[in-house]
Amino acid sequence: MRSPEHTPVIVAAKRTPIGRYLGGLSSLTAPQLGGHAIAAALAASGVPADLIEEVIMGHVLQGGTGQAPARQAALHGGVPVTASALAINKVCGSGLKAVMLAAQAIKAGDRSVLIAGGQESMSNAPYYAYGIRGGVKLGDQTLVDGMIRDGLHCASCHVHMGGHAEHTAQKAQVNRADQDAFAAESHRKAIAAQQAGKFTAEIAPVSIPGRKGPAVVSADEGPRADTTAESLATLRPAFGKDAPKDMTAA
Repeated sequence: MRSPEHTPVIVAAKRTPIGRYLGGLSSLTAPQLGGHAIAAALAASGVPADLIEEVIMGHVLQGGTGQAPARQAALHGGVPVTASALAINKVCGSGLKAVMLAAQAIKAGDRSVLIAGGQESMSNAPYYAYGIRGGVKLGDQTLVDGMIRDGLHCASCHVHMGGHAEHTAQKAQVNRADQDAFAAESHRKAIAAQQAGKFTAEIAPVSIPGRKGPAVVSADEGPRADTTAESLATLRPAFGKDAPKDMTAA
């Protein structure tokens, strides 16, 4: 039987708003966003920062963020330098895997107090120029989108993640009209939840410095109140190159 001190317990959870691509949070790096969430979770928990033994952060698009992005986030969040830090990449499951690893460390008796979460900034993903280090002798040099290469393109079967979604929709016989209706209903539910304050307690508003003073991002930027199935039907397919042409950006 596991002793009580080895039973994982989540004492607080906070997150930043979810920003749009190149939206209100795009000036901040992933470690800065992660640090903001860490600081807010620490404050909400009442746990002294010097008790934190390790920080584990899921992070897929690490290119260009600098060495040890999880440690950067920990320091941004007020965690002392005595705590270790680990960034884990399991693509879409990265943040949840970080929580699982933290729980396993407690169960094993290796750690007592940890912070676990995820951080990402698609807006700050770099473009890669392969071959520059060795020298480009002749001709054009193509830039490769790091966001797609490292985060959205399957390295095994060379298909965009949206293409896999298209194949899944086709296999399940979910047509374009069904997708548009589902997406429109998702937007409606998200807006209703925002207006009812369902996310207020979990969100840590982010203040963005600006020439005219700080701008505060306090709500998820993705949901759109004017979204309808009819308006979505006018969108062009997003992943036609890799799969049947039904899936859109909605």
